[in-house]
Amino acid sequence: MSTLPFPIAETPDEFAMERGRKLFAGPSEFVKGVVAMDGLPDPDRLEVCFAGRSNVGKSSLINALTGTKGLARASNTPGRTQEINFFTQGPELYLVDLPGYGYANAPLKVVEKWQRLLKKYLSGRQTLRRAFVLIDARHGVKPVDAEIMKLLDTSAVTFQCVLTKADKVKANDRAKILDQVRAALSKHPAAFPEIVLTSSEKGDGIPTLRSIITHLE
Repeated sequence: MSTLPFPIAETPDEFAMERGRKLFAGPSEFVKGVVAMDGLPDPDRLEVCFAGRSNVGKSSLINALTGTKGLARASNTPGRTQEINFFTQGPELYLVDLPGYGYANAPLKVVEKWQRLLKKYLSGRQTLRRAFVLIDARHGVKPVDAEIMKLLDTSAVTFQCVLTKADKVKANDRAKILDQVRAALSKHPAAFPEIVLTSSEKGDGIPTLRSIITHLE
């Protein structure tokens, strides 16, 4: 009997869930937006980063994780925000919000500059433990998502797929989307072999993601 590739992450047990709750019950604060490597904060704690195409719900997910409305703010214009935004989560963790990719309204030189910064950050940040690549559960993996996954492969950074807006998908459409996502992930050696289903609006999957982050070392 074969094991399903890239299964849905299971709901954590009570101990793991409580550990995650405690970490994210601490204060969450914006530190700075970084536009060059020399502006990065000191690597004095573990960090995880969040990547996703514009309008995937990245800001909403970060706000749901931290329980802090308005902590991360979305730009309605793809390519407008070209900063890597750092947030502290208690004294032990950085949450790093990477700019939304999707460059229809961004000048080519701006795109190239951001891509260079992103590559340097991903390959040179020793305290980065995992990247979470957000995919809209209604649409599955798009070509632009595959590009960021390729970059993570070459940067030797483990990434985990987080499906957002899972509550917006009809039950009979979910299996088809999951098949597509699993097929896409199977092409990437840096992909962590579990998928997290989330809904920032409903709170689904948030305790699971908190627990995953809490147990990274």
